[in-house]
Amino acid sequence: MVDIPFFVLVRPQMGENIGSAARAMYNFGLDRMRIVAPRDGWPNQAAVALASGAGRLLDNAQLSDDLPDSLADCTYVFATTARSRDLTKPVYSPEAAMKLAAEKIAAGGKVAVLFGPERAGLENEDIAQANAIISVPVNPNFASLNLAQCVLLLGYEWMRQQGKVEHEVVEMAGTDWATGQETEHLARHFEDRLDVANFFYPEHKATSMKLNLRNMWSRMPLTRADVQMFHGILRQMVRWKERDD
Repeated sequence: MVDIPFFVLVRPQMGENIGSAARAMYNFGLDRMRIVAPRDGWPNQAAVALASGAGRLLDNAQLSDDLPDSLADCTYVFATTARSRDLTKPVYSPEAAMKLAAEKIAAGGKVAVLFGPERAGLENEDIAQANAIISVPVNPNFASLNLAQCVLLLGYEWMRQQGKVEHEVVEMAGTDWATGQETEHLARHFEDRLDVANFFYPEHKATSMKLNLRNMWSRMPLTRADVQMFHGILRQMVRWKERDD
C-alpha cells in the first residue's frame, strides 16, 4: 500500500529545478516523484547534478506525457497555486492539506500533489483535475515560490503530520542534568562563600536574600557540568583571595 503522497511536477521547464525538487523531497523521506511532459526531455543531466544525492529518486521517477495519465491511479489530488483561479474548490493551507493527505492515505487512498511549471504555475485546465487547492500564505505582493521551495514546504508539512518533527531538543554534550542534591550542594557552597564575603547585608535582609538566591538556582536548568564549573569558580576565587592576602 502506498504510504506517502506522489509529488507530480507538471511540465517542469528546467532540469535544475527538477533536481532541486528531488533533493527537497528526499530531505523529508518522500521518494515518489512523477514528471509530466518535461520541457527539456528526460532523463536530464542537469537534474541529476542538482539532486545532490537524491539520484535514486530521479531514477525511479514516473514519466507521463499528460496529466490525466499521471493521475490515473490517484484517488485524491491537491493542486498548489498562489493565484485565485475562479474555480469552486476547497482551499487548504499546507498544514491542513498534508493532514488530510495523511488521513486519506491511511484509509487506503492514493494522494497526489501537483506543482506547476516555473514560469506561471499550473493552468486552470490542470487545476480542474484536482479535488482541492493548496495555497501557501505568502506576501500578496510577491507570491511566487520557486518550484523546489514549494516542494520543500509541503515535504516539511508532510513530515510534521507523521510526528517526526522534534520541536525542541537539548544536546547534552556528554553530561546529564544536575540532581536536586547536587543543586542543593551548590547553593550551600555559594551561601557559605557569600557569608564569608559579608554579602548578606544588612542582616535583617539576609533571610530573604538567601531565599531569592535559592529560587534563582531552582529556575536554572543546570547540568552536572554547570554545577562542577560553578564549584570550580568559587574554589579558584577563594584561592586567589588567599594568595592575594
